[in-house]
Amino acid sequence: MANTKSFQEFIETHEKPILADFWASWCGPCKMMAPILATLAKEWKERLTIIKVDTEAKPFLSQQYAIASIPTMILFKNGKELHRISGAIPLVNLKAILSEFV
Repeated sequence: MANTKSFQEFIETHEKPILADFWASWCGPCKMMAPILATLAKEWKERLTIIKVDTEAKPFLSQQYAIASIPTMILFKNGKELHRISGAIPLVNLKAILSEFV
């Protein structure tokens, strides 16, 4: 996704809910979440799409979505924000939270 417009179009038109992971390569908690999100992506591939948004490479998206700390994960459905999670959390907790929406 090259720009804000293509990101917005993707989250509005994608058939499944999207979990956008706002992260940076220097972020320790982001590195902790990477394998958790990879596991979730495999286990819930029919229910959810996970995308990664590098806050260093896409600062305009971080500003648009008011990302104050990373990692922050935003769940979108039909272009609308359904839920926001900040910080590293265990897979079981992440699944419990997302199960309410997905």
